[in-house]
Amino acid sequence: MKADLSPTGRALRALELLQVRPGISAAQLAEQLGVSERAAHRYVAILREAEIPVESTRGPCGGYRVGRGIRLPPLVFSAAEALGLVMAVLDGSHAAADADDPVGAALGKIIRALPENVGRPAATMRRHASAVPDRRAVRPATETTSALVAAVAAQTRVRIGYRTESGNQWAEDADPWAVVVRHGRWYLLCHSHRANAVRAYRIDRIQSVEAGDEHFLAPDDVDYVDLLEQHLGAGREFDTKVVFDAPHEEVARYAGRAMGRLEPIDEGKRCVLTGSTSNPSMYAGEWLAAIPIPFRVEGGPELRVAVADVAERMTSALNGARGYGDAATDRHALDR
Repeated sequence: MKADLSPTGRALRALELLQVRPGISAAQLAEQLGVSERAAHRYVAILREAEIPVESTRGPCGGYRVGRGIRLPPLVFSAAEALGLVMAVLDGSHAAADADDPVGAALGKIIRALPENVGRPAATMRRHASAVPDRRAVRPATETTSALVAAVAAQTRVRIGYRTESGNQWAEDADPWAVVVRHGRWYLLCHSHRANAVRAYRIDRIQSVEAGDEHFLAPDDVDYVDLLEQHLGAGREFDTKVVFDAPHEEVARYAGRAMGRLEPIDEGKRCVLTGSTSNPSMYAGEWLAAIPIPFRVEGGPELRVAVADVAERMTSALNGARGYGDAATDRHALDR
């Protein structure tokens, strides 16, 4: 549902869209504003009446864009927007309360620029609220991320140097389609010219970025978050293949797309999970071990070794603490 904005609010929202998406069509602008195409033209006219240079081009690739030399109005936050911003920053950056941290310094500047009645509750939240860091979250280098985002915006090919968790390294040319944040980790979704396929790379493992001169056209009808989920389990060093003794629908509740491609077999009675991983130990000990469904590892010698290691550790933990003959005693105790 679109927010219920005033005409002035929609005009300002239209200005934001023109800045973020240069070349946006009237139909796309109308869809984003939740109005008719005729109304979208009217909001563009309001901007022009305010002496904001909105340019337009005709034709199949035509659209609106903001001209050069524009002076934007000052930022105005509501109390709810300011608090929401502070909450989002605290959730994503746990050094946000540190004035020496770049994120903390930037947040402090924003809060100080707010009117007192808006800035006071935001400053109070920043000072007293705390968040527990996500142990899986990994923040990449700001310079690397900035270079990739710039290449995504310009649709310019880059040459990246990559290092996997296991230490393998290579350099390749890539067309960067999107930067996506998933569960505290930053990924580059791109077309890899080395593999001639779509790939998802952890940005914190990208060692270098060199901007090139060649341009590309990224697909504009793709859900990049969904595409990332599909490709997280592809292109890693070690192949995986696991067969589950349960229907696809049941296993899909536990097996995320990062684990690979899940397909039904045996007329839907069972299913097979095919993918790849850079970390067989994590795949076995964290992902497979958490699925409460019988399975058999049919592919990937590294994964088979990792599963065997997990099974041995669990068995050793039980037998080492209580002795080999106490498993039945444990079950009897649980039955009482």
